[in-house]
This record gives sequence, C-alpha cells and structure tokens, in this order.
Amino acid sequence: MNPICLCLKFLLVLGEGARRLHVSAAFNAKAKVAMSRFEPGTSISYEKLHENIDIVRKRLNRPLTLSEKIVYGHLDDPVGQDIARGRTYLRLRPDRVAMQDATAQMAMLQFISSGLPKVAVPSTIHCDHLIEAQIGGVEDLKRAKEVNQEVYNFLATAGAKYGVGFWKPGSGIIHQIILENYAYPGVLLIGTDSHTPNGGGLGSICIGVGGADAVDVMAGIPWELKCPNVIGVKLTGSLSGWTSPKDVILKVAGILTVKGGTGAIVEYHGPGVDSISCTGMATICNMGAEIGATTSVFPYNHRMKTYLNKTGRADIAALADEHKDDLVPDKGCKYDHVIEINLSELKPHINGPFTPDLAHPVSEIGAVAEKNGWPLEVKVGLIGSCTNSSYEDMGRAASLAKQALDKGLKCKAAFTVTPGSEQIRATIERDGFSKILRDVGGVVLANACGPCIGQWDRKDVKMGEKNTIVTSYNRNFTSRNDANPATHAFVTSPEIVTALAIAGTLKFDPETDYLTAANGEKFKLEPPNGDELPARDFDPGQDTYQHPPAESGSVMVDVSPTSTRLQLLEPFDKWNGKDLEDLQVLIKVKGKCTTDHISAAGPWLKFRGHLDNISNNMLIGAINIENDAVNKIKNRLTGEYGGVPDVARHYKANGLSWVVVGDDNYGEGSSREHAALEPRHLGGRVILVKSFARIHETNLKKQGMLPLTFADPTDYDKIRPDDKLSIMGLATFAPGKPLKGVVKHGDGSQDIITLNHTFNENQVEWFHAGSALNRMKELQ
Repeated sequence: MNPICLCLKFLLVLGEGARRLHVSAAFNAKAKVAMSRFEPGTSISYEKLHENIDIVRKRLNRPLTLSEKIVYGHLDDPVGQDIARGRTYLRLRPDRVAMQDATAQMAMLQFISSGLPKVAVPSTIHCDHLIEAQIGGVEDLKRAKEVNQEVYNFLATAGAKYGVGFWKPGSGIIHQIILENYAYPGVLLIGTDSHTPNGGGLGSICIGVGGADAVDVMAGIPWELKCPNVIGVKLTGSLSGWTSPKDVILKVAGILTVKGGTGAIVEYHGPGVDSISCTGMATICNMGAEIGATTSVFPYNHRMKTYLNKTGRADIAALADEHKDDLVPDKGCKYDHVIEINLSELKPHINGPFTPDLAHPVSEIGAVAEKNGWPLEVKVGLIGSCTNSSYEDMGRAASLAKQALDKGLKCKAAFTVTPGSEQIRATIERDGFSKILRDVGGVVLANACGPCIGQWDRKDVKMGEKNTIVTSYNRNFTSRNDANPATHAFVTSPEIVTALAIAGTLKFDPETDYLTAANGEKFKLEPPNGDELPARDFDPGQDTYQHPPAESGSVMVDVSPTSTRLQLLEPFDKWNGKDLEDLQVLIKVKGKCTTDHISAAGPWLKFRGHLDNISNNMLIGAINIENDAVNKIKNRLTGEYGGVPDVARHYKANGLSWVVVGDDNYGEGSSREHAALEPRHLGGRVILVKSFARIHETNLKKQGMLPLTFADPTDYDKIRPDDKLSIMGLATFAPGKPLKGVVKHGDGSQDIITLNHTFNENQVEWFHAGSALNRMKELQ
C-alpha cells in the first residue's frame, strides 16, 4: 500500500473511533470501554516512525536495536539530533501522557500554573492510588469515594477543563488500563508512575517520569531524555511447570541489582520470547523499574497480536503486521551488555526481604530464612497489583486454589486478591475464578493499588511485630506495604504466593513438597495452569471512563484556599546569581534512601495535592548517620533535636538554606516528584550523594534544586553532620563542568571537594529560572 494512503487509512480509523464516541450516549458499556482509547487529536503514524528510523539508521550507519528504533523514531529533530548512548540528551515527542491520581494532582496543579488552555497530546488520569484496602472491594471503593471526594472532583473537573480523559475510581490500576487501551507496538508514552514500563509487554516504550516532565509533554514542549544505553536479555528455551514470567525479572533483578539498569533500556529478545504471553511480558517489563532501568521492551510478535485482537484493537494489530520490521530489532544490532537466560532451566524465584533484588530459588528460601532468622510462618499472601493481575495470572492462581479446595483445604495464611482493572474483575467473576479464590479464603479487594503501595489498613499484627508476607507485587522496601518496619516482605509470582498461602510457611517448595488433605492423605500440588486470555470476550464491567468534553469553557476547577488536601502552587524563587554559601547539612543519610524514605506514601497520599502539608513527611524515613535514628536530627541553631521537616522549616524561617548528603542510588523507587518538591519548598538547595536514581535526579532538576554527586565517592566520609557546605563556580555553571565544594567543619578546618553534575544547557536554565515551570513561563 502507498505509505501516504496507509497513514491516512490509520488516521481515518482513529477518527471514526473518535466520531463514534460522540454519536450516541446509548451504545452499550462494552463498546464504550473498547472505544475509549480513541480521543480527538490522537494519531498513530507508523509511516512517520519509519521515516525517522530510516534517517537515523543512515546517519549512524549501523543496525538499530528495537528500543533505539522507537526512541529515535520519536526524535523532534532526527536530522540534527546528536545521538550517543549514555552521553547526549535527546529531545523527543511522546505520543501520550498517563497520570495516576496521587501524582496527577501535582501535575495538574503545575499545568494550571502554566496558563495553557488545553493539553497538546492525548492524556489521561487514572484513580487507583487513593483506595485503602480494609474490608473488601465494594466497601473499600465506596469509602474511598466519600473520603476523597474533593480530590476526585478536582481531577475530574481539571481533566474536563484541560482536555484530559478521566478514569474514575474503581476503573483499575493505571498500567493495566494502559495495556488494555492505550499501549500499542511502537508508541512512546510517558507516565507519572515508576511502573509505566509495564506497557513494554505490548512492544511500547513506556517511561516513568515526574509530574513536571508530564507537564512539558502536555504543553507541547519536546521532552528530554538522556540517550539510554541498551541492555539485551536473550531468552532461550521455554517456560513450563511452576516457572512463570515473574521469575524472569526476579532472576534479572538478582543479576543486575537495584541500580544495574540505571541509564539503560532493557530489551528482551531471542527465541524464548514467543513462549511468554503478552501480559507475561508486561509483568517482566513492569518490574524492570526495580533495577533502575529507564524502561524495558519486547519485540512485536503473535502473542501481542492476539492480545490486541482480544482487547478490540484488531485495526492496530493489522497495521503493526504491515510495519513489523520497525517493531523488532535489526539483525546484527549491538547491545551494551547481554544477559542470557534459558527459560527451560529457570526455576521459580522469590526475592527479599526488604529489597527486590535479593533473589532466591523457592527451593532454597526456607533454609535461607532459617539461617537468617526470618519468620517462616507466612502471615499473609497477596496476589494482584499492576505487576501480576492479568486474566492468566488469576486463572493460574485459581487452578491451585481449586486443587486445595478439592482436598478439603483452605489457605493457612490470610489471602488477598487485587484485580488489575474493572475488565479483569468482571471477567474473572464471570468465569468463576473469583469464587474459587474467595472459597479458598481470599478477600477480593478493589481494582486499585492497595497494599502494594501501602494503602492497607492491616490489623492482624501489631506495629513492630516481626512477621512474613509474600506478594506478587514489585517492590518490598522496609515498611512499604503496611508501614511496619518489622514486616519481612517477599516478592514472587502469583502461583507461588498462592501455594505458600495454602501451606502457610516459607519452608514449602511446591515442586517437591507435600500437603496434607483434610482426610489425612499426602498430595502434591500439580503445576498451575490457566488460559492466556478468556475463551469468550472480556467482560468490560461497569463503564468508568469520562471523556473530556469538546467545549470546556463553562467547566470550573475550584481549589478552596482552606483545603487541607489541595493547594495552588506559588512559583519558586529564581537563582540570585551568587554561589550557594554556608548551606547547613540538614541530615547525612546512612544507607538506602528511596523515595519512600524521602516522601512516604500510605496515609500521606491524601496530601499529594497540598505541598505544604505533605512536606511534613520529608525524609522522616531516612536514617540519620549521626545517631542511627529516623526523623531525629539536631537543630544546629537551637541545639535541640527534632523531626527532619520541623528542623528544615526552622532553618527556612531563619533564612538558612540547607543540603542533604546521601549514599548510593539515592531516590530509587517510585517516580514520586514530591520527594523533590518538598526539599525545595522547605528551603533545600542541594542534594549531594554518591549516585542518583534516574527519575529522582531529573525531578530535582525540574524544581530548581542542584543534584550533585561526589567526584570521589570517598568524600562522603569527609562530611560531618554539623558541617556547612558552599557550592562555588555557579557563575560559570555549564554542562560537563564540575563545581567546587567547600566543606566547613565545626573545628574551623575545611575540605575542598569536586562535585559532578549531569545538567545540560536547558537544565541549567531551569536552575537559573528557579524551576522548569518558571522557565516555561519565561518562554511563553
């Protein structure tokens, strides 16, 4: 087909979808959900992607990886862009933006501050983070709508006002909704959540960012990304038995660790790929966030085509088939590093506790737990989440539950089930999986994040009580799931979670160990089985999508000045043109410091739209190297000890700017831009660490902070908790040029240290303007 005709054909397909949305309000819910992805202004042009790829391939004169094809295929200037892996900054034009409700509040507040009338690219808001798990799905959702009415109303009206689609509470988890509706092979999507890479299971480049990055894209400004390296993971063999897609990423996490993927896209390839379902590939990509990767991606294949067809997107599948050469890696392409995994030899894994990269074969975890004094009894098993809540996941878990029920058994541990979307919930209810999981002792929670992000009103153990839980989630940092630092959380597949919940102990290997039936006979669980997709069509369930109106002039977005949950933003101050002198060390952080430590979730989620109130959680989970305590630092002006936010506020009130000193991979974990906004709001100017996680470093730059690293990591040891630090050389602050740090000790002595940064020219302008948002306004 003529390329121009092909492009027009696809635009007509999409345009017809958008037109049909407005024809009648009487079409059935199933059709409405299926077509909700079509929005005015949406355009998918594989021809444009191909054109850009061809330009770049000729310029570089070499074969391209798949991730390079999609990323470079979205360059703002494919002819002139400087391209060097790991070095240059790319200016990109993403196709779409997605925001979950906790981060969307601040993103929309920032967009409102920009003064722009409408978003420039298709964008959506997804209400999944503010629903607390207490009793069960129906009751918890009803309560969440009441408790969060003000926030939901703000997001719904802001979406309507500025042209953003709104998925109501109960719709499901953002990443599952994206996979079902918005991801497609070759798309470049950014989302304000670290697990946005889930879409890589459908051949998409989906990248987690902070809200300020989303604002750039929604404003029509080219989005900057440091040109990623590419890590290849070659898969051979095929999955079978108890081994699942989750075990692939659990194995990779054990190899690369929580920072081994930093600055890179992980690209899976090889003959083993075809043995993994589309949703299984999404599981693998989702948890790639735990190794610090920019994103992860799989090549387009028949498993993706099947999923597209089953989710009402046969038109996209047909076009992807025609452009398949652009949706797979070139032969002979080179990766910066290659890992090879034989799926036929891969064994079920379980990772943890306290970090997602501590990998163990399930067959060994009992002995390891005994050796380390970890509690063997499994108190709770939790399946679902954005990582593992597909139809296939639920079916395989139900197959194990059915075996236990047939033998007269129920789970010894408490057991919870989180469907990923309303479509998944309705379909597994129709097909009987939910009943089986309830009968074995499970509680089906709302279609939301719930315990995975700390939204869990847990009652079965006391705070500080040592206990073990196993989950099919992606992240298991200290206190993440239930706020209890003594909870030993382990991450594994839904199948293994279900088996361990039935057995009630970590010391159970379902491949070799026996259970005792109600009649006393010994039996082994047969390996799990489940259909990749429902034999019948998906049941869409309730209609939960609000399309933005064509005319929004009459829509009002109200933010009460007395609200405790929403607060309009005031611009941060510009740089005054001078060096930053005598910054007080607020806290020298010891060890791991994730965004959960910097800006906790759980009960704090209700303040995500109110910068001043949520700043009361700043760094309250970080360990102070001076006393090994959390949220207890010395106020150098008064000599008294206080909480970190309280001392920071006192310094700010007295005109004393401050610096945080941290360790390796500072800011790993969630994309939580509040972890950058709060220090800036409370008077911080510099975060000085050994190394940063990618998203957090960018978030800090966006808010006018200086994220700096020690040129010599051992200089971390030179800084004392009562020191002051001066940053010199800002008058000539420029890309690639280190800054000088003068460390002033209490005894009058000094150390001169070299400080590195990764600012490019545009980012230096953010610093000068006081924030990226300030700079955007200057350029209007």
